[in-house]
Amino acid sequence: MENINLTVILPTLNEADNLNILIPEIQQTFKSINLINYQILVVDDGSEDNTHEVIENLNKQDSKINIISRKSPRSLPDSIWDGIDNSVHEYVMWLDADGSMTALAIKDILLKLQEDKNAVVIGSRFVNGGGYKGIRDIEKTSFFTAIKNVRKSNDSVLGMIVSIIFNKLLNYIFPYEIKDITSGFIVGNKKYFNKESFDRASYGDYFLFVVNDLAKKNITMIEVGYICETRISGESKTASSIIQLIKRGIPYIKGAIIARKEINENI
Repeated sequence: MENINLTVILPTLNEADNLNILIPEIQQTFKSINLINYQILVVDDGSEDNTHEVIENLNKQDSKINIISRKSPRSLPDSIWDGIDNSVHEYVMWLDADGSMTALAIKDILLKLQEDKNAVVIGSRFVNGGGYKGIRDIEKTSFFTAIKNVRKSNDSVLGMIVSIIFNKLLNYIFPYEIKDITSGFIVGNKKYFNKESFDRASYGDYFLFVVNDLAKKNITMIEVGYICETRISGESKTASSIIQLIKRGIPYIKGAIIARKEINENI
């Protein structure tokens, strides 16, 4: 895969333990597919753990591993955009730093990109081969088995349930045929992404604006199924309470409605 040069962006808040596992796994994945020209860019959003120490130690072993520290108020979409803006390669990929999006999934997504380098490839929990936290086969695993699996982890059962239901609701509103529109796991040419998509969002709802913008540009989007694992360490930033989930969810609904309105205006 020498003809692809890639920056992997890891927006981070107190994920030191997970980064210490995930980054070496990404390096091994790149080695297995002969991806030589890469950068792993951690965008730290004000961590209070030893994230910087972890990355500094990894950087001593591999100078392609870098970190930038944000000084602005904490913001997931701004962190991702800062990563894109500071990336040094033609292609950018971003994903969660909690270990839920695995190095194996990265490999599958990059192999799909290799088939069509003009496309944007999205890691999807809701297409063939995909599954959500605690669910190995989303069509066959029972609801109660999924809850049992998640309870053994550091993830929220409530978060898993709400996310599955919520994504189905958004698919009903959102005007494009993307199954996982709360994904946050994506790779494509850096030139395809623009700051406005991130400026319009408050949290993970940025992904709807990104997809909306890509669709307007007639850029091919391909979903690749992956199993979204339970986080390795730490606590979820989005699912600590039902109130927080509702607050996080409202902007997604607004974003989906805006996208539908905009496409109707262009018909």
